[in-house]
Amino acid sequence: MLLERAELRVVSLPLLKPFRTSFGEVRDKTFILLRLFGEGLEGVAEGVMDAQPQYREETISGALALLRETILPAVLGRRWNNPEELMRHLSSLRGNRMTLATLEMAFWDLWARGLGLPLSTLLGGVRSEVPVGVSLGIQKSVEATVESALQHAEQGYRRIKLKIQPGWDVEVVRAVKEALPGLPVTVDANAAYSLADLNTLRALDELGLDYMEQPLAWDDLRDHAKLQALMRTPLCLDECISTAQDARKALETGACRLINIKVGRVGGHLEARRVHDVTAAFSAPVWCGGMLESGVGRAHNIHLATLENFTKPGDTSSSSRYWARDLIHEHLETRGGLMPVPQGPGIGVTLDLPFLDSVTRQTEEIGPVTRPVAGSPA
Repeated sequence: MLLERAELRVVSLPLLKPFRTSFGEVRDKTFILLRLFGEGLEGVAEGVMDAQPQYREETISGALALLRETILPAVLGRRWNNPEELMRHLSSLRGNRMTLATLEMAFWDLWARGLGLPLSTLLGGVRSEVPVGVSLGIQKSVEATVESALQHAEQGYRRIKLKIQPGWDVEVVRAVKEALPGLPVTVDANAAYSLADLNTLRALDELGLDYMEQPLAWDDLRDHAKLQALMRTPLCLDECISTAQDARKALETGACRLINIKVGRVGGHLEARRVHDVTAAFSAPVWCGGMLESGVGRAHNIHLATLENFTKPGDTSSSSRYWARDLIHEHLETRGGLMPVPQGPGIGVTLDLPFLDSVTRQTEEIGPVTRPVAGSPA
């Protein structure tokens, strides 16, 4: 596949309702959208880094600079046989996994479209639909949280995840568990606690949660291992896991019993598949997390979640929960707690270009760098 040119956009898509976590409140989702063009086809992906380095270290401004100045000039104007070859060419770059994932995922879409195959087929997926849960941000009150949880349970979602933080934890979780005794309930702390909060974490441990996600620091496997040894509730790691090696170390040391795979966080589909395979070797389940993606990122997530060891409901819930209007023509909506895999080549969705233009903050076109011919003056 010849990569001929690229388009970088910064898009700001207004959420239907503010989404609040321990990091703060999000009203508009701002993200990078990358379009890759080659041989009459287009592949697309979105970057999941934030404007500020709160979830992980990368930022939108830093990712734009790295894509514009280093990554895209290194790959445009060349022919790549597959994603593995493309990413080997960039293997000397350290870190910046979300930025690299943006390129890698767009190329997967382009390459799959060139082969006329769905992305899930190329990844080795085994499902035509994937189980789905919901993630509920921090609400105005306990009562509002319970009401929202009940509404989503009635819609067929198969897991309720509650965002928590110190001071907003035991009471709200207990209320939701009492209201929905038969539905799996989980919590996600986004690294808001420490071992000094052990009494609170033990109180949560008594509530019969399906798992507790990333309670401690984003880069600390050791304290998670200490905590897991004291808890009956399985710990799930998110921010701590950037590579398959991180997953191996976490499972070997008992820092967790399951893992949230976010394809953008781990550097793309290749590494996500490696993390999946490591967890399967440990008989540890995985599920697909979300980063408030538009339909583009959501479609990538859905295709990834067709792999065999994605046995827990993921965060790929209906787009209509988040957006009055999405960036794509297709409607990604759940049916009975299951999300159908988009049909067609690649990720199976197409951009609504007029609407995309209306929510784009900036656009830049990047073409191949002219390289000197061997033997000619540089």
